[in-house]
Amino acid sequence: MHSNQCLDFVKGRMQHWLKFNHLEMNVMEALDLLNSLVDESDPDVDLPNSIHAFQTAERAREAHPDKDWMHLTGLIHDLGKVMALYGEPQWATVGDTFPIGCEFSDKCVFGKASFAQNPDIDNPVYRVHVSSAET
Repeated sequence: MHSNQCLDFVKGRMQHWLKFNHLEMNVMEALDLLNSLVDESDPDVDLPNSIHAFQTAERAREAHPDKDWMHLTGLIHDLGKVMALYGEPQWATVGDTFPIGCEFSDKCVFGKASFAQNPDIDNPVYRVHVSSAET
């Protein structure tokens, strides 16, 4: 389950995506594009991704009317999933993601056992509660 998402993988993906040379679109275009994505981590949801984004933003606004940054965060929280439409594996963009470069949490949905094949599990530098890795 979590065997591939290790520090080296993340660094490689950062080198790939942070050139910002893959596509250009505004937030509304990205939200619309996300409607074509079937999230493998939540395949039984019939609600379009853009509706989910607007609902999340509205719930944040209702709960925290004075925190406009939170409303925006609710709206854009899934925009990274758009990378799955451009060749990124869904396991790297959707579902149960987690911090890397530090101790794996037992609070992940599938528990610590799901990290057994992750190459970072044997690195003593990453066995600390707070990250000690440079990302």
